[in-house]
Amino acid sequence: MKKKRRTSANIVHFVKLNGRLNIEGLGKWYNYWNDPYHLLLTIPWAGFLTLICVGYLLANALFALAYVAGGDGIENARPGNFADAFFFSVQTMASIGYGAMYPKTTYAHLLVTAESLVGLFGVTMATGLMFARFARPNARVIFSQVAVIAPFEGVPTLMFRTANQRRNLILEASLRVSLARDEITAEGDFIRRIYDLTLLRSQNPSFSLSWTALHPIDDRSPLYGVTPLSLMEDETTILVTLTGLDETVGQSIYAHHTFASRDILWNMRFVDILVWKPNGDRYIDYSHFHDVKPLQ
Repeated sequence: MKKKRRTSANIVHFVKLNGRLNIEGLGKWYNYWNDPYHLLLTIPWAGFLTLICVGYLLANALFALAYVAGGDGIENARPGNFADAFFFSVQTMASIGYGAMYPKTTYAHLLVTAESLVGLFGVTMATGLMFARFARPNARVIFSQVAVIAPFEGVPTLMFRTANQRRNLILEASLRVSLARDEITAEGDFIRRIYDLTLLRSQNPSFSLSWTALHPIDDRSPLYGVTPLSLMEDETTILVTLTGLDETVGQSIYAHHTFASRDILWNMRFVDILVWKPNGDRYIDYSHFHDVKPLQ
C-alpha cells in the first residue's frame, strides 16, 4: 500500500518563542487563503484597500476587452480603442451615466446588463466587508508584562494586573484564568492538560481603571507545591481571557493574554500605582503599571 504523503496543510508546528509555546501562524491573515471571508476581515487595511482597487480595475479592464471584442458597439467611442472602452466600463459599473457614450448594439447592451449586475454585487460586498471590519469589537485592554507570586492575607497568591485603556466602562467584565502544562498520564501518555484557576474576584460590574487578579495558591490550587524549575520543565502557561460589554458601542468585547513560566516572578510585588495627594485626592500613575519590587 502506497504511503500517503503528508503536506504542509496537514502539519501544525509548535514554536517556542520567548518562553511561550506558540502555534505557528495562529491568527495570521495569510493562513486564510482557503477562507476568503476571514482573509478579507483579517488582512491589514493597506492590503484590503489594495485588493479592492485591484479587483475594481481588473473587472473594468475585462469588460473593456469584451467591449473592444464586440467591435463598434459604443456610440461616440473610437472602435477598437481600449481607453474609450475602459472609461465607458467605469461609467457603467459606477452607474455614472454621463450620456456621452452609450451602447448601440445588442451585444453592447447585453454586456452593460451583465456589468451592471457585477457592479451592484461588487459594491454590496465591498460595503459589507468595510462595515464588518469597522464593526469588529476591539478591546483596548492591557495586561501586566509579568505575573508575581507573593503573600496576600498570609497565603501565597498569583497576581497580575489589567487595565482599561479607554476612558469608558466595560460593563459586567469577567476574567477567566487557566493553567496549561505538560503531563504524563497513568498510562504513560503525554497530554497538555488545562486547569481552571479560581480567582478571589472574577467579576467586575464596571471595569474602568485597573484590576488586580488574585489566585490563592492553597492545597486546592494546581500551583500548589510547584517551583520555578518545575514550571519551566512542564512548559507551564497561564491563559487569561477578559470579556465584557463596551458601554459606548454596546458590543461584547474580549481580550486575552498569556504568561509563560519565565513571566512569573517569585517573591516580588507590584509597585503601587495609586497615589495620594496631600489634599486627600487620589490618582493612578500608569507609568509604573508593569513595575515590580522585591518583598520587604
